[in-house]
Amino acid sequence: MRVHGHLLAAEVGELAGVSGTTVGQWARRGYIRSSQSEGEPRVYSVEDVAEAAIVADLLRRGVRHGDVRRTVERLRGDYGQWPLSEARLAVTRDGDRPRIVLREDGRAWTLGARGWQQLAVLPELEEVRLRIRHGAP
Repeated sequence: MRVHGHLLAAEVGELAGVSGTTVGQWARRGYIRSSQSEGEPRVYSVEDVAEAAIVADLLRRGVRHGDVRRTVERLRGDYGQWPLSEARLAVTRDGDRPRIVLREDGRAWTLGARGWQQLAVLPELEEVRLRIRHGAP
């Protein structure tokens, strides 16, 4: 698959609204990819920026780091190299913490200890959309 652009972590961070150090940590931990180069310095594509912006959005909403990582791991098989920007995601407040919800074919699933579990009752959802920073925060 063709990727676009050659960006360093600081540039990705500026677009996603986080530090370049944070972007590097996310790549090492598997939340995002550095699809242009795995070595140092890591080089990212525009597609990687989209994933970083979604990770930043999910974490700002209070989704746990582990939930983000598990979601990426589970979605990669069906949605490819950039699963967060390919899948239709939302966030719901399930009790005391926000949870990621996958929406497909008029149904909704949340990722639990046993994998994806379909929601019998559709709760109030906040859509996850790609947001790129256009100026200084």
